[in-house]
Amino acid sequence: FYLVLLNFQGVTEGYNGTIFAYGQTGSGKSFIMQGIMDPSTQKGVIPRAFEHIFESVQRAENAKFLVRASYLEIYNEDIQDLLGADIKQKLE
Repeated sequence: FYLVLLNFQGVTEGYNGTIFAYGQTGSGKSFIMQGIMDPSTQKGVIPRAFEHIFESVQRAENAKFLVRASYLEIYNEDIQDLLGADIKQKLE
């Protein structure tokens, strides 16, 4: 499968960052994205990205940040919000 990070370093400078994970069912996309928290060496891309972003926010002086995240799945032309209250609900 493919994992693509777009402009990840620029997110603390006000730019959007995107992570694409693309591949066949069962190829490990969810594990790479989420991982497991213990042991910490098994953390996925999402927890590591959040750590990086919030560490940068804490170090910044005289700046305000708005952090917004989406976690979407596109499968068979259906889009689902995996952070939403009902992950089975399809988005338009």
